[in-house]
Amino acid sequence: MAGAYALWPHITQGQAKTSSPPAGAGGGNSRGVPVVVAATRSGNMGIYLSGLGTATPLSTVTVHSRVDGELIEVAFKEGQIVKQGDLLARIDPRPFEVQLTQAEGQKAKDEATLKNAQLDLARFQDLANRGILPKQQVDTQLATVNQAEGAIKSDQGQIDSARLNLTYSRITSPISGRVGLRLIDQGNIVHASDTTGLVVITQLDPIAVVFTIPEDSVGSVMRPLQSGVHLTVDAYDRDGKMKITSGTLLTVDNEIDQNTGTVKLKGSFQNRNNALFPNQFVNARILVDTIRNAVIAPSAAIQHTPQSTFVYVVKSDDTVEMRTVEVRLTDGDDTAIKSGLAVGDNVVIDGVDKLQQGTKVSARRADAAADAGTRPPANP
Repeated sequence: MAGAYALWPHITQGQAKTSSPPAGAGGGNSRGVPVVVAATRSGNMGIYLSGLGTATPLSTVTVHSRVDGELIEVAFKEGQIVKQGDLLARIDPRPFEVQLTQAEGQKAKDEATLKNAQLDLARFQDLANRGILPKQQVDTQLATVNQAEGAIKSDQGQIDSARLNLTYSRITSPISGRVGLRLIDQGNIVHASDTTGLVVITQLDPIAVVFTIPEDSVGSVMRPLQSGVHLTVDAYDRDGKMKITSGTLLTVDNEIDQNTGTVKLKGSFQNRNNALFPNQFVNARILVDTIRNAVIAPSAAIQHTPQSTFVYVVKSDDTVEMRTVEVRLTDGDDTAIKSGLAVGDNVVIDGVDKLQQGTKVSARRADAAADAGTRPPANP
């Protein structure tokens, strides 16, 4: 019993020590609800219209032969970038060289005939003036001279035609662009009447994007366009997150598609790095106006109820105020506020689910929270 009695004070002291709260326990809420805040700022925000679009070449040409003959050379590689005037293929030029020689020979023959006819005409005119020959014979000789002159003009036409065919035997690129897959091989006989063609060339720089917007938005595009303003068009990837390139609006279609209630727009883009490819699907955004000096708040701070739109503003005493706001425009992570906030107000962007009017908070800046998230953990 004595041993048991001796242990009793020790046990009692241990229980008392365990049951007493540690210093500061129960005071976790004294620091306030942890939230992340960001300050509103002043800035410009663009008003955009978005639409689904497709990258479309400004020019697509199927190259055909303009003369008949054997294809003796293919001077391009599939996928090659060519410039306007570059040699693509050659057709056997020898038949056209023969035609040119024949036409030049015929012209030389007719020129000799004309010269003889002109000499005879001069003699006949002299004899007629002396009354030796009748005037009718002079007139007949004059007609012979005119006939010879007409033959020479025809011969010149044959020469020009042969030279043109000789030029057509060298097939050159009509535009600058990218060569597609070869449609016919060297050694084949090609004809001007062939429907297949030799190759298709697609212009890649510049390139166009054709996209659609709702018919209700046509007026917001036409007004600046008719005033001579060059509207900016941005092309985004399929997910709409990464901007591929920027260009300018070329034109608006002349009618609305009644089946879809949309109108087509075409933008032009420089494409030196081939960021856009023909028939590529893109998300297009066109800048139609800009809100100047707007109060901009993070979109994450905007809360909605069936009755109102509001934000939680952290006041100087570390309590939050539920403040009703009027939103003018939302674009991604930024929202332009029409009324309810001023520049520099601290709004809660994370932790709003634990808040109500007057809640005391422990606020961290958004940039500090981001730094803490990327900072490596401390060594244990």
